[in-house]
Amino acid sequence: MEHINLVILISASIIIPMIILIRWLYARSTRIRSQLQMNYIFNNITHELLTPLTIISASIEKLREEYPSSRHDLELMDLNIQRSVRLLQQILETSKLQAGELKILVSQGDVMQYIKETARSLEPLMIRKHLTFTINCKPESMMGWVDTDKMDKIIFNLLSNSAKYTPEGGFVTLNVATNKRYDHIIIQVKDTGVGIPKDKMKRLFTRFYDGDYRRNRTFGTGLGLALTRDLIYLLGGRISCDSEEGRGTTFTLEIPINKESFTPSQIDERHQMQIHIPEKSIADLPQAENLTEDTVPTADASASHVLIVEDNIELLRLMKRLLQPRYHVITANDGREALQLIQTNKVDIVVSDVMMPEMDGYELTDHIKHNEIYSHLPVILLTAKTTEDDQQKALLTGADGYITKPFKIRDLQLRIDNLIANRQRIHTETPTQVEEPADDMNPEDREFLDRATQCVHRHISDSDYDREAFAADMGTSVSTLYNRLRDLTGKSMANFIRDIRIQEACKIAKNERNTRVSDIAYRVGFRDAKYFATAFKRITGKQPKEYFAELREEN
Repeated sequence: MEHINLVILISASIIIPMIILIRWLYARSTRIRSQLQMNYIFNNITHELLTPLTIISASIEKLREEYPSSRHDLELMDLNIQRSVRLLQQILETSKLQAGELKILVSQGDVMQYIKETARSLEPLMIRKHLTFTINCKPESMMGWVDTDKMDKIIFNLLSNSAKYTPEGGFVTLNVATNKRYDHIIIQVKDTGVGIPKDKMKRLFTRFYDGDYRRNRTFGTGLGLALTRDLIYLLGGRISCDSEEGRGTTFTLEIPINKESFTPSQIDERHQMQIHIPEKSIADLPQAENLTEDTVPTADASASHVLIVEDNIELLRLMKRLLQPRYHVITANDGREALQLIQTNKVDIVVSDVMMPEMDGYELTDHIKHNEIYSHLPVILLTAKTTEDDQQKALLTGADGYITKPFKIRDLQLRIDNLIANRQRIHTETPTQVEEPADDMNPEDREFLDRATQCVHRHISDSDYDREAFAADMGTSVSTLYNRLRDLTGKSMANFIRDIRIQEACKIAKNERNTRVSDIAYRVGFRDAKYFATAFKRITGKQPKEYFAELREEN
């Protein structure tokens, strides 16, 4: 009997805890499932609220123009809309953090300048509250790797929090420095506000903590500081707070900025950090900034037509405003849109950024230069990349010019004018014979040009004879052949081949009076007689029939 009781006791001691554990696990899974469902619903509602707020904000912009007398009221409305948008974005960020869906993507750039520019965007808030706002960066400039999206939210939350709890006439200071190894930045946000009571400090970063908003007559949700801490931890940093009631608060955070602190999937090698794109891209902007939209003169009817391709709207508008007095300016946001505009508008030259979505500057140049109708268009590429490999890549795609950022508007104008003048000079020349090398050309260069011309003549009827085949025949690389032809003749490889084809067409027309234009076009390697006529007219200024008739009369 005792044995049976012992077995029952042991069994009960095992089974009862298991039952309790199963019930607890079931209840926990139910709570998690319910929480996930609520998060899903909550995120959807938040997204839906952002859409009407965006529409209202756009409508306010329109009303501002139509009713300038109501500008103050409209600005107040817009301020509260932006506040609501920020709140909703914080809710979404918090939900993503909880779900483990928030990712890091760091890019390289001047960390100090980025933080300074981000902080300056809060100056209107400081001015409204009559606060003295100071920004100190030591050193003034420091390259590093930062997730600008996360850094923007951290800086905004900390500074707006300081402004919120600092009475009028107070001070808010942002200090940014680096550690001794220059692999971390130390950010300090200091204010002379009301301070935080000691009993509140331990719950400071707790989500939805009220923070005495009502007592301090401020607006808040309890998400800002909690999200800030979570973002800093996500970046591999840390944050601390030191506060004395009635005297102010200091937040200190340390965040890594060295590349080694992040995994390969967290690093964006392709794009550099954007601080303030127009100032970063245009070196002589201060001299041109006095031109307002209303005072910009319009170019006369004889001015050249320039197509600017840039995905940053602010920089695109600024370049248009600065070039508009001199040229007829057309704009596009990416390469695909640019190709459509080239087909429907008069374009004399294309000025394009390199890094763009959809189709970048290299791809756009390649499409233009391999299109039989538009290959004559000069292309200038603008880029922040400065290595020799990047410049060589631009030239290999067929670009006629390559300007690194920051650039001067005057330099860009000179490059545009020179390329257009050269193109017009080529058009007025008569390609009835192969150009003779200059008398002072050394024997090696003369032999090189003769050999290049013979290569093209051997394949004169082959419409597939391109740069790669040409370079192979010459026993050199495409880049080497491109650079040498450019130095000796001022022509790209495609134009060198094209001009020899048209010169040969003129010879055939002289010697064979009854040959049709289409037959001549095919014999010199043009697939399409229509394109042959278009290219011929661009170079000679006359249609083939008219030009060939004159040649035959002279003969």
